[in-house]
Amino acid sequence: MSGPPETGRLVLAGTPLGRMSDASEGLRAALADADVIAAEDTRRLFRLARDLNVDLSAKVVSFYEAVEQARIPSLLARIAEGATVVLVTDAGMPCVSDPGYRLVAAAAAAGLSVTSVPGPSAVITALALSGLPSDRFTFEGFPPRKPGERVRALAALRAERRTMVFFEAVHRIADTLAAMVEAFGPERPAALCRELTKTFEDVRRGTLAELLPQAEAGLRGEFTLVVAGAPDGPAEVPSDADLATQVDALTATGMSRRDAIDAVAVRFGVPRRTVYNAAHR
Repeated sequence: MSGPPETGRLVLAGTPLGRMSDASEGLRAALADADVIAAEDTRRLFRLARDLNVDLSAKVVSFYEAVEQARIPSLLARIAEGATVVLVTDAGMPCVSDPGYRLVAAAAAAGLSVTSVPGPSAVITALALSGLPSDRFTFEGFPPRKPGERVRALAALRAERRTMVFFEAVHRIADTLAAMVEAFGPERPAALCRELTKTFEDVRRGTLAELLPQAEAGLRGEFTLVVAGAPDGPAEVPSDADLATQVDALTATGMSRRDAIDAVAVRFGVPRRTVYNAAHR
């Protein structure tokens, strides 16, 4: 009686954030030995292989957000046939604000082997460089792009006591810092990490109010923002006038009055009815 068919595996491979010297021998071996490589950007993959002096014999397929779901069935089929499928994203570990977690979940549900070649992570690198408490932290990814949604998302984090790590795009970093000043207060400590491990790596530490004008001056690059958690102790109870002012400020950004009241209630940890009454007095 023949045994069950041998299956392959899915390998999540971490790639350098900037310095090619950060690439591991495990990454080189994984790329060289793969049967299939699913890459967020195939051009970057070929450039990476060239920089690492790796000859690719694998079939290369694109695997970015818009095609991720459609690619999963064929990749699972290859793994089930015995192939080694290596997943790489543009920089850092797959699945961390990058494509991959849906593929991992599907492979696990199908009983297929999933492993990793650990590599650099912008989240952990920025957290370590920030000088902020790192014993407990939360990764929040990219804040919402729309101003109203961003305000609500940050308001919900106002009482978060763990250190928070965010990614942000260059054209939104100033707006996000401004929203954080409003949500967390101008004196909240933070670290603005730019171009991690690259030639022009830059880590700026200070309060949110101190970092905001630096971002507004036109900093360029890829950003990871680390923000201290809320301080211990009872939260300040705002006056009715303060609550009404906050609602007015949010509606001035285009947010509906209902959503503004909800956001202010979350931000200050007070009942929605309290904010509603303050806003209508």
